[in-house]
Amino acid sequence: MTKSTTQTHDPAQGGVVIIGAGLAGLFTALKLAPLPVTVVSGAHLGEGASSLWAQGGIAAALAEGDSPEAHAADTISAGAGIVDEKVALFMAQEARGRIEDLLSYGVPFDADLEGHLSFGREAAHGRNRILHVKGDTAGRAIMAALADTVRRTPSITLLEGFAASDLRLRDGQVAGVELMPAHAGLSASPLLLPARAVVLATGGSGQLFAITTNPREARGEGIAIAARAGAVIADAEFVQFHPTALNIGRDPAPLATEALRGEGAVLINGAGMRFMGAIHPDAELAPRDVVARGVYGEVISGRGAFLDCRALGAGLAERFPTVYAACRSAGLDPTREPVPVAPAAHYHMGGVLTDARGRTTVDGLWACGEVASTGAHGANRLASNSLLEAVVFGARIAHDIAEISALADGEVRRLDPRFVSSAGAAPAPAPEPGSARLLQRLRRTMTAEVGVIRDGPSLVRALSVIASLEKDAGRDRRLINMLTTAKLITAAAHARKESRGAHFRSDYPQADPKLAKRSMLTLGQACAIAADAAEADRPKAARLAALHA
Repeated sequence: MTKSTTQTHDPAQGGVVIIGAGLAGLFTALKLAPLPVTVVSGAHLGEGASSLWAQGGIAAALAEGDSPEAHAADTISAGAGIVDEKVALFMAQEARGRIEDLLSYGVPFDADLEGHLSFGREAAHGRNRILHVKGDTAGRAIMAALADTVRRTPSITLLEGFAASDLRLRDGQVAGVELMPAHAGLSASPLLLPARAVVLATGGSGQLFAITTNPREARGEGIAIAARAGAVIADAEFVQFHPTALNIGRDPAPLATEALRGEGAVLINGAGMRFMGAIHPDAELAPRDVVARGVYGEVISGRGAFLDCRALGAGLAERFPTVYAACRSAGLDPTREPVPVAPAAHYHMGGVLTDARGRTTVDGLWACGEVASTGAHGANRLASNSLLEAVVFGARIAHDIAEISALADGEVRRLDPRFVSSAGAAPAPAPEPGSARLLQRLRRTMTAEVGVIRDGPSLVRALSVIASLEKDAGRDRRLINMLTTAKLITAAAHARKESRGAHFRSDYPQADPKLAKRSMLTLGQACAIAADAAEADRPKAARLAALHA
């Protein structure tokens, strides 16, 4: 359970700091206005966020004949038995207000000629309730509108070119954030930004895997720094693999939105045969984990998997410009030929445990967006619920922090301008050769051993590699953070001895009704699981020798 904290920080300790400038971070900052807030971003505003790349859209039960209850029911069904039903319901109920907010910020959702919002349908939704922008550009359009609004909001100070490397605590409460310049080498010293309230909105963990749709900034570091501060991490084992990333040798892999299958695109293998119908009655519109395993099976069999969009015709270029452009840049014409696809790490349902207000188990620390685990997604996120969750919890966190600030009866300080003057947005440097080699080993290990299909031995091998890499990581804070989050994911997967949603273990292929509950781990518990797994994997003779030494 998360704490019901009643922060009474001295305002002199610092202001409100949001780490991350994706949808969750920017929306929270806007809803906090006119309360002063500092937004820390490793990249230029509007860049480097997974939200920017979101193609599917945002789910909201606003169409005639739909209801928040129906939306919540679909969310609960997709989540494979561990969704927090109260969270799913209030998220669906608050969708209307948050869509109205986005419209007020200038998001140009698709509408008909009379100005009524248009709703599409995606996998596992029982109704048409997905709001798009020009087919597959919702994320880019939403981020552009929010970034423009943020720039025009005087209460928001932007600190670009920095990434959080750790939290600073005082008497068990957050007192500041350690920041590293994005362009700094391993020898750089962290800078301390005092804070009385910190909101983690650092995004996902896809870059822990060799094949991912996530931008390079989605390294899972927010989970690591929260865990080191003592935060509970929930549902870490549940990593959603998008079944249709374009398999064209790019990192990150371009995404072929699920909306394509909603509009009639089908999955075929190299022999031209559809294969999903034999796996699930909903075929291509089955839950993502089912489709991902189906595609994975064709890829590892050597037959290959392909998305056949030819039925969509010449209009595909206009309706799905992002996918079309990605295909054409690789020399493929999706209107004339099937395009190769493969599963890729896409969305992390797990993260920092929060309550309904976005509070974590660490006083003074909130979390929202993909870095958080609110209970809304369970074991398998329902398509297009992630953007909705980000804005719903962003608004709730803003309300909570504003209430606390009012109770504290103190002025929240702005960021010291001398600190801002030392910052400058710059692209992240190429890793140093040694770190780059270690990072690639981690990513390859996570894809091979903790990927779409897992088992006990593969997870033990992954934990062993992580332990070895930890010894070699030296002072590389970024790599240390990534290894910490990788350990949490792998330890949680090792502990869950069943298959549920996006977590599939070939040695425990069925769901166990006794395990229909969320997982919760501290970093210490994850380390203990890793140590126990390593000990159990040691040869018997070696264990006996150690015992009698």
